[in-house]
Amino acid sequence: MTTDASPDQYADEIADLMRANMGALNERMGIELLEVSPDRVVGTMPVDGNTQPYGLLHGGASVVLAETLGSTAAALHAGPDRYAVGVDINATHHRSATKGLVTGVTTPLHRGRSMASFEIVVSDEDGRRVCTSRITCALLERDPGKK
Repeated sequence: MTTDASPDQYADEIADLMRANMGALNERMGIELLEVSPDRVVGTMPVDGNTQPYGLLHGGASVVLAETLGSTAAALHAGPDRYAVGVDINATHHRSATKGLVTGVTTPLHRGRSMASFEIVVSDEDGRRVCTSRITCALLERDPGKK
């Protein structure tokens, strides 16, 4: 990670890093990042394979998508000298999704020096809101002695 990069270069580095290594859970869930910028993070997830026994999108799957997108946004805001750790996430499930892709759009609510909060709206392919989530992350300073 480049510590002297501009905010846009840093955003590009974080986006590339996240796309290259989404992690086992995100890969299993089929999450893909579509847009990563300091003001907006967008990703998708298939409903198929992420359902509960009634064939509806599992609420926990919506939360995984929201946490992935919100944590990415927090990491972008944190910059190269800090890192983001989630301290709170909540979700309100408005309606079910049974097919296709859901899309999460993340926007900032508060971007401070030590905390950042984001809203993630998850919608179905018809643009109907499926879930609204909010995540708060603590922004911790990196230990300059550790590599």
